Amino acid sequence: MSDNFTKLAYETVQQSQSYFAVAHKTISSRLRSLVDPPVEQKTKPLPPQVLQEMQQRLNRLMEADWSDAERGLYPASLLFDRSWSDFFLYYPAIWLDFPQMWERVKQKRYQEFSPEIETEGYPGYYLQNFHYQTDGYLSEMSANLYDLQVELLFNGTADAMRRRILAPLKQGLTGFSGISPRQIRVLDVACGTGRTLKFLRGTLPLASLYGMDLSPAYLRKANQLLSEIPGELPQLLQGNAEELPYLDNYFHGVTSVFLFHELPGGVRQRVINECFRVTQPGGLLIICDSIQLSDAPEFKVMMENFPAIFHEPYYKNYISDDLVGRLESAGFTNIESQVYFMSKYLIARKPA
Repeated sequence: MSDNFTKLAYETVQQSQSYFAVAHKTISSRLRSLVDPPVEQKTKPLPPQVLQEMQQRLNRLMEADWSDAERGLYPASLLFDRSWSDFFLYYPAIWLDFPQMWERVKQKRYQEFSPEIETEGYPGYYLQNFHYQTDGYLSEMSANLYDLQVELLFNGTADAMRRRILAPLKQGLTGFSGISPRQIRVLDVACGTGRTLKFLRGTLPLASLYGMDLSPAYLRKANQLLSEIPGELPQLLQGNAEELPYLDNYFHGVTSVFLFHELPGGVRQRVINECFRVTQPGGLLIICDSIQLSDAPEFKVMMENFPAIFHEPYYKNYISDDLVGRLESAGFTNIESQVYFMSKYLIARKPA
């Protein structure tokens, strides 16, 4: 595990993903300009030092990811976890989807769904074409394309950023020393296609894992992904994070990845309150999401440009929101904040 060849292989794979994602975005942007010049966006030019700082942050992320695997916090195989069959099957579909995405951007259509999509019963804030994605989070095709789209968006680092929750979670769960690993229960809120749950299973092979999401299509994709790995299948449930369908004080750990920037401020608080309710005394909540202005003022222009380029209606409010204050108002204590690359992590304890 500690040999230089394995580390070199990991670094090569990560850098290759980054280069591929940058090339993809460059080519697609130029093609769009040729085929259908986009409507002028109100974006600001990035300061020249931003790209250099991003590369340094990426290097630190990769080093932390490798170091945790090397120390045995999670299996080295997770570093090379790639769904190549999905890549070859769905990457062409991303290109085929571009024309209608570009038209949606041009026409400023943010809440557009195919006629066969059932939208009844979902909260209004959820019925969005986040990132201008076709059918939002409510179709099979959206679920099939999502993981690949997010990796391209984050230059091949989305999984590495997800894995940053594993070390503090595993360390935090050691506080429950009086129970066996099989008695540990962990919930992933807004589990999506199950990528985080897959990493959790690799890290906590004996724990009981639970996943909850609003999208039936994404839960079906998660079930497909998770049924292919060894170990007990996580229990998946459709539901709204504002009203978690679980008992009080039930989970030893709760995680949530890339959810809170897509929620209005008041909903963020209700979700945090629910996470507190279902967490056992002495348990912990770990949130992974976008960096905020206070974390990286040098990236202010980039953060301000993000909702202008992509449809992220609640992001501007998110980057200045007091998440620590929200956690404290719910009852969490001993709140720790970490930053890796373009994500921040909040680790909060429920008092014992």
